[in-house]
Amino acid sequence: MSYPQTDVFLIAFSLVDPVSLGNVETKWYPEVTHHCPNTPIILVGTKLDLIENLEVVQKLKLENKFPVPYEQAVLMKRMIDARNYLECSALTVVGLSNVFSEVLKVFLSGQPTKHKKSGGGCLLL
Repeated sequence: MSYPQTDVFLIAFSLVDPVSLGNVETKWYPEVTHHCPNTPIILVGTKLDLIENLEVVQKLKLENKFPVPYEQAVLMKRMIDARNYLECSALTVVGLSNVFSEVLKVFLSGQPTKHKKSGGGCLLL
């Protein structure tokens, strides 16, 4: 893949799918930094409305999983050198305006990012 003229990347994961957070480190961050090593990244946790949904949480517990804690997502933000970490819900629109505002802010700053080389880190999910 290639991403010509990309100014900002949003790397999103589901707050109710811990595996998707792992994919940020193992799949999406390497993909983005390989093709656009100096393009800023914003990390976004989606499905915020579901982290307190009892049915969803119970289903996760049956699989010995839990919603992604805020602190774990912030750790990932640091690991991938993202400009910011935000959470949102497309269903309830909570946090969506913050995501779009942050994209605009990062775009207008025009500051490239020098990302760390991936690998060498450890994240326990």
